[in-house]
Formats: sequence, C-alpha cells, structure tokens
Amino acid sequence: MYIVIEGIDTAGKSTQLNILAQRYKDAIFTKEPGGTDIGKKIRQMILNDNIKSDISEMFLFLADRAEHIHKIIKSNQIKTIISDRSLISGIAYAKNLPLEIATSLNLIAVDNILPTHTIMLELNKNELIKRLGSKENDNIESRGIKYLLDIQDRLKKAINLLKLNHTIVDASLPINEISSQIKHFLEK
Repeated sequence: MYIVIEGIDTAGKSTQLNILAQRYKDAIFTKEPGGTDIGKKIRQMILNDNIKSDISEMFLFLADRAEHIHKIIKSNQIKTIISDRSLISGIAYAKNLPLEIATSLNLIAVDNILPTHTIMLELNKNELIKRLGSKENDNIESRGIKYLLDIQDRLKKAINLLKLNHTIVDASLPINEISSQIKHFLEK
C-alpha cells in the first residue's frame, strides 16, 4: 500500500501519522517535502525563506516530489509506505495554475505513480482559526484563513480529478474518532 495523509496545516496529520506508526511498525514513513536529503533542504527553503515567485515555489515542490518518488516510493514498492502529503498537495498549492495543468506537471514528477489510499483531514473555518491562533505560524500558515481554505478546496478537487481511492475525515473530531475512521478505511 502507498498511503498518503493530506490536509491543510494544523489539520492533525502529524498526530494521525504517529498513531499509524504504532499500528504499522514495518511501514516506511516519509513526507513531502522533506523525505529525502534534497527534500529537507527544499522544505527549509519553502517554509523559512522569502520566496517571491509562486512559480519558483511550485518547481521546488516538483523537484522534491520527483526525487521522493525515485528514492523512496519506487525503491520500496513491495512495502507499505505512509506519506505526509503527496502530489495532491503539489496540485493544490499551485494556486496560480489551473488544476489540470498543475495535475499534469505533478503526474510527470511522480512518473504517474499514485497513492493506493488517500486520507484527507478536513477542517472547518472556525476550527482552523482556533488552531492557527494557538501557535506560531510558518510562511505558508501566515498566508491566512482564506488562503488555507482555498487550498483545502483544491485538495478535494485534486483527489476527485485523479479519481483516487480516498476518505475525507472531519479533523475537528476527537483524535481517537479520527484514528478509528482511518483504521476502518485502511482495513476495508
């Protein structure tokens, strides 16, 4: 299985990944960006540097994604791989491009390798405001509520456009309820 967890920042991906790590002890856990050495450098650039061009940011994500597919996904195809983000985020965050063009570029980067299971954690506006207000925000989170909700909408559209096997979980539910829904999805 190639499982991905998607959702906007603060949706609870890290928490659910930690729970999955207890359940899938032999799985390979990774993330985009940052699952490879090059990806770690790209992640730092995107989150901490002041990149002015949306196009530059998108191509940095694509470079990371191509490296990630080659070094992590293709190299471990016989194992269960669980990833924090995937091409779905790449498509969603490329807001300056139509969804179809962003999808085409990302499919090139991933060599048409798609997740077998996609879990999307969805936040409502009020819960997003609450969560962002309780932490220091990085460059992407600092773009605001409207920006993040637009990204969330594009995540859902990308999942549907790619016709992925997926579930959408209300991220404002208690952690154990979210975990239970994810477990049910992965076991069916």
